[in-house]
Amino acid sequence: MLNKSQQFGNKSEILAAEFLENQGYTIIERNYRNAIGEIDLIAKDGETLVFVEVKARNSARYGNPKEALTYSKQKKISKTAIFYLKMTKQTRIKARFDVVAIHPPENNEEPRIELIKNAFNLAGF
Repeated sequence: MLNKSQQFGNKSEILAAEFLENQGYTIIERNYRNAIGEIDLIAKDGETLVFVEVKARNSARYGNPKEALTYSKQKKISKTAIFYLKMTKQTRIKARFDVVAIHPPENNEEPRIELIKNAFNLAGF
């Protein structure tokens, strides 16, 4: 059984996947894991393979969700993505890293979703 934090994360990733599909993305993988790390979503945007990190907040107390992506996390996502590309034999494909930031709802409205395309470059190499 998932705890509240895990339930919130799972709900946020589902919301992000639906948002991306409405933007024309095709979701390839959810919660991809390997020995190196985890990537929230892997999708296709046209011919580009996109590794997506989902950052969500249920209150403004901890700041803007897109500011929570540290350089250390970018390095881990980068290494995980390279492993994925090698394992799936897609090393020559065009790829990028996007972030979906889910902002807390205000005045009983739906959360605001922000897509940051090309949010960071391959980190740590």
